[in-house]
Amino acid sequence: MAGTNPTGTTPAEVLAELAGLEDPKARAVNERHGDDHGVTLGKLRALAKRLKTQQELACGLWETDDTAARLLAILICRPKAFERDELDAMLRGARTPKVHDWLVNYVVKKSPHAEDLRLAWSADPDPVVASAGWALTAERVAKKPEGLDLAGLLDVIEAEMKNAPDRLQWAMNHCLARIGIEHTEYRARAIAIGERLEVLKDYPTPPGCTSPYAPVWINELVRRKHGK
Repeated sequence: MAGTNPTGTTPAEVLAELAGLEDPKARAVNERHGDDHGVTLGKLRALAKRLKTQQELACGLWETDDTAARLLAILICRPKAFERDELDAMLRGARTPKVHDWLVNYVVKKSPHAEDLRLAWSADPDPVVASAGWALTAERVAKKPEGLDLAGLLDVIEAEMKNAPDRLQWAMNHCLARIGIEHTEYRARAIAIGERLEVLKDYPTPPGCTSPYAPVWINELVRRKHGK
């Protein structure tokens, strides 16, 4: 976890800067989604661009347990520098949805330990941890499906998604959609499962955005891919 800190910036200095970037309106919006911070993502990314990659500083920021600081840590860390058990502990300690999602998408997916963690997390009794495993599985379905039992995944989704807790249900639904979008031979079954379970069928979707309801999501992305 060792790294260099070429700017000499300390976690305390960064926390002070983040405090100065707090926007009460942004905090109110974020808190409705379970994220306890008030720094806009644009300001976070601008600060990360200035700080550049600094593994030591990233680790220090993560240890503060401050949500904005942890999001910044994710943006300036070196994903491949973390050991497997470090990532496991970080995921289990990620208190808020945005930290959890960014950690999986920006760090774990780039780690050499991603597959080991995917298998371990998918079977975890904690539904939030399991949701990370399913997010990694959806990534593999789309990018590296070789060796995956897609029919078996559909069996599990069909049996368990309807009554899964929200975060786990969302990740399983994403995996269902990815199977339908990317794998023609399983498309009809994926759509049928989505239609039968009706998970996220009534999810409020802004104009111009694609519904997360799997049958609509699958058909729309297939249409775009083939230009029909």
